[in-house]
Amino acid sequence: MKHHALKSLYVIAVISFALLWSTTSFAQEIAVLKYKGGGDWYSNPTSLPNLISFCNANIGTKITNKPEVVETGSTDIFQYPFLHMTGHGNVFFSDEDAINLKNYLISGGFLHIDDNYGMEPYITKELKKVFPNHELIELPAHHPIFNTPYNFPEGLPKIHEHDGKRPQAFGLFYNSRLVVLFTYESDLGNGWENAEVHNDPESVREKALKMGANILKYVFEN
Repeated sequence: MKHHALKSLYVIAVISFALLWSTTSFAQEIAVLKYKGGGDWYSNPTSLPNLISFCNANIGTKITNKPEVVETGSTDIFQYPFLHMTGHGNVFFSDEDAINLKNYLISGGFLHIDDNYGMEPYITKELKKVFPNHELIELPAHHPIFNTPYNFPEGLPKIHEHDGKRPQAFGLFYNSRLVVLFTYESDLGNGWENAEVHNDPESVREKALKMGANILKYVFEN
């Protein structure tokens, strides 16, 4: 009975997601993913509102300015075509979380994981629960996500220094569709935050916002 009820909830969620996805007035929405494990999923609180404002003003999106928070194992994630995930530390997906997230992604959803520093060893392990037979692949600089509407000929920009490593964008593909983007050693979210938080130059913040706009445009138009 419990399994049947969960299956019914999933079917309802998928149908609702498909309707939202196909309805222009609701399609362009973002939610913050709240995950287990103790990592600070809530970090960079001003980043998404600033990115949303930038995109609404510059690339014609109509995203609600205050993103909602959704939990990995909840069917609420199916209401949003774009999930954003960030933090500094541990990430843990239960079996139920992994199944729910996989169903969301193969149904048309998208997950952007922005490493705020320290997430990489945890998220790469947990993604294996979601897609055991898929690997994160580094996106080449000529990938469309780096050139529309703003051009980044060298690929993912460096926004915040941590270990001096080069920035990398990794993608996880399902049936040739990019379903997960993992931005590493860039820290886009720091560049999206209010100027006084990190005191980054305006040129650096602009790069971060433009790259964020590219990500959203790519997701909403593909």
